[in-house]
Amino acid sequence: MNEVLDLVVSEIASIRTGGASSALVGDLEVTVYGGQQKLKLNELATITIRDPRTILVDPWDKSIVGEIKKGILSANVGINPSVDGEIIRISIPPMTSEDRQKFTRLLSAKIENGKIMIRQIRGDAMRDIKRLFEEKELSEDEKFGREKLIQEITDEFTDKIVDIGKKKEEELMQI
Repeated sequence: MNEVLDLVVSEIASIRTGGASSALVGDLEVTVYGGQQKLKLNELATITIRDPRTILVDPWDKSIVGEIKKGILSANVGINPSVDGEIIRISIPPMTSEDRQKFTRLLSAKIENGKIMIRQIRGDAMRDIKRLFEEKELSEDEKFGREKLIQEITDEFTDKIVDIGKKKEEELMQI
């Protein structure tokens, strides 16, 4: 369940809010070195936030600046990079109310997917407990105790996902 939580957190971090964030571009895959390698942007460059609306990408290998720009454009995440010497500047445009609604729906879908994955893990654990009980490896009291514990853990992780989603939604709604 911790792995699911980490996955949901990273997916939610990549959802654009009104301001600049390195999470917006850090995981974008870029084809570099003549199409020979596909690497994440954070493996190719230093990503810094200059101000609330500007991201700076400083590639370690200055010869791939153009390929990085193409990779960011091809990711189609609604940002437009511009090359400034050996650095790529990404200006984050202000979000429209339509953008906010679209990203809120995307956020809701990612939260729901996380909750579904948590419930699937709970289902697997419950089946294991039932199997152990049927094989007489657990008493009835142990079975009910473990099922209760599994449900408490499930509720805890579901609540964490919902809380993370609420915080992100607040960020989305800030103007």
